[in-house]
Formats: sequence, structure tokens, C-alpha cells
Amino acid sequence: MEKIRKKISFHTLGCKLNFAETSTIARSFPEDQFEIVRAGAKADIYVINTCSVTDVAERKCRQTIKKLHHQSPDAVIAVTGCYAQLNPEKISSIPGVDLVLGNNEKYDLAAFLKNAEKKEIPEVHSCELSDKDSFFPSFSAGDRTRSFLKVQDGCNYKCSYCTIPLARGISRNHDIASIVREAEQIAGNGIKEIVLTGVNIGDFGKTTGESFYDLLTQLTAVEGIERYRISSIEPNLLTDEIIELTAGSSKILSHFHIPLQSGSDKVLGLMRRRYRRIDFEKRVTMIRKLMPLAGIGADVIVGFPGESDELFDETFSFLKDMPLSYLHVFKFSERPGTPAQKMPDKVPFRIREERSRRLINISNLKHSEFCSVNFGTRAEVLFEHTPSKGMISGFTENYLKTELPWDPELAGTIRKVLLTGVSGSGRMKCELIN
Repeated sequence: MEKIRKKISFHTLGCKLNFAETSTIARSFPEDQFEIVRAGAKADIYVINTCSVTDVAERKCRQTIKKLHHQSPDAVIAVTGCYAQLNPEKISSIPGVDLVLGNNEKYDLAAFLKNAEKKEIPEVHSCELSDKDSFFPSFSAGDRTRSFLKVQDGCNYKCSYCTIPLARGISRNHDIASIVREAEQIAGNGIKEIVLTGVNIGDFGKTTGESFYDLLTQLTAVEGIERYRISSIEPNLLTDEIIELTAGSSKILSHFHIPLQSGSDKVLGLMRRRYRRIDFEKRVTMIRKLMPLAGIGADVIVGFPGESDELFDETFSFLKDMPLSYLHVFKFSERPGTPAQKMPDKVPFRIREERSRRLINISNLKHSEFCSVNFGTRAEVLFEHTPSKGMISGFTENYLKTELPWDPELAGTIRKVLLTGVSGSGRMKCELIN
């Protein structure tokens, strides 16, 4: 008689690093005991990998848990990730939750759920991460187009608004040789693009005496991987050597996402950031000089305590003049246990909203200008496997999303295209170049 497998569904919120880790954890479940079903499907077990970067992220986590419990009241619900690490008591108090695992314990999830059953009192396992230096290698394998490869974890920075060092621990990484072997494994699965992920990837090498530049150099020698995309890198860690390497490489993509957070030096000081706006400007200027069509994005926080109208205007003017491609705008969110939570001169929520809207308008304008600059240029696009409304989409090297009428022959391939305009959906129109 065939053994009945339990259906398990994984739900990931937050960053690319979470997606890499969820995918790796999912692969640790024995196939003869568990059947992985898509997110949202009916299941016997739900696993939610959470995010805690803002109060909005935490609210989404709680909503997801409640929705899944309502959908399947008898299903076992296991919650892990940064929110579970920082506030396990709050997570365990949500109706339906049976198991809460911190970031150090989540890699043993398969063992914890071997005999999963509903519990009257949730089981909670979460240790302090302040001195943990173990590194759990991870990469995503569900997407046939690209893979998120974890190269670094944790952060030694003490930004005044951020809980990630509390949730993730100290900066640490795998050695380059091990990461190269993982890239080779990904290449063996037919994946053509790897997105390098971590909490602070420019800090790579803290535990092995290596550098992020060394890692990039050795990864480009891996056969089968045609594209590497750097997910995000701090301005003070984006060195001239990394920019020059990218400019001269056919594999490292001309796309940089750089967390600025503020265009005011005074606010950057309050945030305890490790650079000033001139440092950011120098990075962008060098990138534009060597790669005129590079995609350059930035994170910005508005409404930080002490950000007066005058200081916000500094940020607004600075960003307006910067040759960026897009912005990711965040309204300041008070995080428990951070110095910023106790800072005076709080900015009212309505003003945070107003400042956010103003910068989003700047971002939309920047993106429109970036699309216009790329009209008539040639690019290489890696096309996705999943059609949407009869179209197939993909990203250029510099992170412009393109679309063509659906053609299954294009899925998972890198093709040369001519960028011809912008569609109604805001994506770039293109034509194949034979």
C-alpha cells in the first residue's frame, strides 16, 4: 500500500535572500513523505518565511497566517524567518500557529515537521543570534529562468533604524570555492542567470579573508551561467574595482541597486550610515562614465526622525539631479529595539506619506527618462517561462522589463533585441534581432 504523503505549501515574504532559503529548506523535505504544492493551494502543512523590515512587512505576515488558517483550519502552520526571530511570542499568539522557528533553527524545519500535528500550545524554538557564525548555503531552484544564490548573511553595521543585525546575526559567508560549486550545480540545472544575494553582500569575505571582487572574478569562469546580477550593494562597499570589473565583463550585468536612504548628510549621520552623499554621487558618476546605459536604482527612506522640511528638500533636490533609473521609496517605520525608535522630532505620518508620493513621482519620471534613453538601442533579454496576458516578458542587462507576444520557443533563452518603445503596461517593446 502506497504511503500517503502530506501536502506542504511554502509562502515567502520579503527579500530575495528569503526566497533562496525557502527553496533550499523545501528541498530538504523527503519526497516519499511530503508533496510540495503551490503557494495558496490546500495543504496539510503551511510554512511561512517572514520578513520584519517594516511594520507593513510584519502586517503582511500576520495577514498571510490568518488567511491560511481560515482557508485550512486543520492544517499545521509553521512560521520562521526574521519576524519569527525578533518576536516569536507575538507570532505564537496568532490563532492557528503550531510551530515558530527562529532563523538559526529554520534549517531543521523538516525534522521539526516530521510528525507534524496541530497543537493547543505552539512550539517555539528561537535562540539569540548575536554570536552565531554558522552559514547555511542556499539557492533557489523553483524558477527555471534564474536562481537566487546566497553568498553572505548577517550584518555588522549598526544603522539606527534597522533590526536586521538582530534578526540575522553577524556578517558571515561561505568560502569562494564552495559558492563556485553551488553555481556549477545551478548551471547543471539549465539556469542561465544567478542573482547574488545576501544581507550585506559587499561585506563578503569577513569570515574567509576573501573579497566580493574575488568572488565575482571566479564566478565568471563558471561554464553555463551567462549572467550574474548583483542584488544590492552599499555605496561604501561598491569599489572602483567592482565597477571596472562589471564594465569590462560580458557576464556581470550593468545593473546596480545602491541603498542611499537619504540625500541629506545630517540625516545620514542620524541613521548611522557609513558614507555621505558625495560618496554615493561619486559611485553613480563613475558608473555612468563607464556604462552610460547602466541601470542604477536606490533605496530611500522618508520621514526619518529629525528630517525637517529643509533636510527633505536636500534629498529631493539631490535625487532630482542624480542620473538614476528608479527609486524604491520607504516611509520610515519605527522598529522596536532600535535607537531610531527613541529619537525625538518624529515626522507625522501624513508628512511621511506626502514625501513618499513626491519621491515616487521622481522615480516614475526617472524610469520614463531611462526608457527613452534606451529607445533604439540593442540589448540582450533573458525571457521568462510564464506567459502573462498572451505576452512573454524578460529583463535586459540593465534591468528594463521587456515584452513580446508569447512564444514558448523564447522561454529561458537569451536573445538579442532592439528596444522600440514603451507598452501600455510600462514595459519596453522590443523586436528580435536574428
